Amino acid sequence: MDLRVLNYFLTVAKEGNITHAADILHITQPTLSRQLKDLEDELGTVLLERGNRKISLTDAGILFQQRAMELVTLLDKTQRDLIDQQNLVGGTVSIGCVESSASKMLPEILSSFAKEHPMVQYDLYSANGDDMKEKLDRGEIDLGILLDPVETAKYDYIRLPVQDRWGIILEGGHPLARQGFVSLEEASRLPLILPRREIVQEEIASWFGIKRNKLNVFALHNLLTNAIPFALAGLGYPVCVEGAYTIRPVEGIAFVPITPERFAGHVLAWKKNRVLASAATRFVTHIKNTF
Repeated sequence: MDLRVLNYFLTVAKEGNITHAADILHITQPTLSRQLKDLEDELGTVLLERGNRKISLTDAGILFQQRAMELVTLLDKTQRDLIDQQNLVGGTVSIGCVESSASKMLPEILSSFAKEHPMVQYDLYSANGDDMKEKLDRGEIDLGILLDPVETAKYDYIRLPVQDRWGIILEGGHPLARQGFVSLEEASRLPLILPRREIVQEEIASWFGIKRNKLNVFALHNLLTNAIPFALAGLGYPVCVEGAYTIRPVEGIAFVPITPERFAGHVLAWKKNRVLASAATRFVTHIKNTF
């Protein structure tokens, strides 16, 4: 399959009009139509619904658009990585970071590395741990800063000198918020909103001293931003690390530590057995030697 044809398809999908897409691509409309028909014949499925004025995607077209965008993104990153190998003092390091206190540490890390390698650029990505691992697995980012625990069978990692305290988000006027702390027993009676990562849910259940399926779970979330409105409404209370809240505090709610206290560590992780580009390799070495 020709990469050029993938770009043709993505342009048509974006514009919704073959004539407009042909103008952007600087080819004739019949040539573009023929290339798209050849692509559908090669795949054995219809990708485009052709109307009088508007082109829309079939279900197969929507799936192919997603996969084509991933391929183009990965190819672009591969090309940048190859450039990195030819230019040892430049290139791009793509780094993902979960929402936590590590977000505040990342500028310090990049600042110290930039003094040694001022030509290096950075591609920064924020998401939850599961999204980060998917990006690592697909090679879309080089490195990810994750909360413990991490799957040691899949990832190499370095522990970072930053920890976050676990607690719960409550309305500011909640009696337990005014108390200043929440015991494990008190927390276990509340409707909880937990991180989506199963490995983290298992850690929380172990901390609470019960099986995961016995936790009083109201909902799961991928980012704390999605869960906070439910705490404000008193429907459910997110269990999270303190840094996830303090990086963007919200009026009317409070982070309350759970006792006995438990802290989460952070790691800088990368896919095991993956060869990193020179800039990313130097970044890992810098972290090992500095922190």
